[in-house]
Amino acid sequence: MTAARTEQAPGTRAPDAPENDVVLRLEDLVVEFPAGGGQTVHAVSGISLEVRRGETLGLVGESGCGKSTTGRAIMQLPRPTGGAVVFEGRDITKLSAAELRETRPKLQMIFQDPISSLNPRRRIPDIVGDPLVVWGRRDERAKVVPEVLTAVGLDPEQVADRRPHQFSGGQCQRVSIARALVLEPEVLICDEPVSALDVSVQAQILNLLEDMKARYGLTLVFIAHDLGVVRNISDRVAVMYLGKICELGETEELFDDPVHPYTRLLVSSIPSMETVTGADIEKADRGRGEMPSPVNPPSGCRFRTRCPLATERCAAEVPEMREVRPGRFAACHYPMLEPVGAGAAVEGA
Repeated sequence: MTAARTEQAPGTRAPDAPENDVVLRLEDLVVEFPAGGGQTVHAVSGISLEVRRGETLGLVGESGCGKSTTGRAIMQLPRPTGGAVVFEGRDITKLSAAELRETRPKLQMIFQDPISSLNPRRRIPDIVGDPLVVWGRRDERAKVVPEVLTAVGLDPEQVADRRPHQFSGGQCQRVSIARALVLEPEVLICDEPVSALDVSVQAQILNLLEDMKARYGLTLVFIAHDLGVVRNISDRVAVMYLGKICELGETEELFDDPVHPYTRLLVSSIPSMETVTGADIEKADRGRGEMPSPVNPPSGCRFRTRCPLATERCAAEVPEMREVRPGRFAACHYPMLEPVGAGAAVEGA
């Protein structure tokens, strides 16, 4: 860690995570895009997160909340507007193009659409082996490419002369995973890797990611809007709303007893034979509606326009991420600390 980055952003570190166990850290990350009429899209607005080595961190939220933009900002595609992305102690937003290129093999990404992310003119072994060619390791292709194709469940001989259009979506996603793994990265950004796939295929890809995580010692950032998928694969979960992180915690604890009104709203929407009920959920349910535009986000708490607990304070004051329980962080003036189904008691109400 450099001297300029010694101050820890509040509400990001789990109590049992030592400094040397953090492989990736976002510090006040900001991503903005110009819009028509001189306006600005505030896609990501000052989020801070830490990813521990070997874990799977789930990043969830509604479409348009900034999840995928955060993943691309980690990869510097494009570089963020502000803040820092600290990978293994180095702020990669400050690296030169040459230095960033040297770092990129350790950070790989799986994109949402498995078919369009593959070159339709190239054969599968060429697609998977291209990273080795780029890095001057052409001689390793004959050995490494068959190994990684076999690892993701594809027969190297059967795919030798085939192109992406000859495969299903699930098979193309396996090719994408193989391409991401061929350089043996440390961190893998998964941008909704199963959302375009059939449900039966989703399970296969999720199991494959778990197997690859164990086999290659990967750290995963898993971006998705499907809460059921995130619950099954993640160790910790960060909930994102309109460019901000609103809650962060261990997966089971967060899903079983969310404390932020938005998280409770999300959890209550998960299809289940045993629907989450309670006065607090009923209140949150009344707050359903369209997410505001990131061009002109609400003042104060960005969820306040849909929140049943909102007060004048929520409009005037931005809630800071703080630890409301051991290992649980929330950006809310009135976190819902009573267990789900026990009523709507809130802190400070």
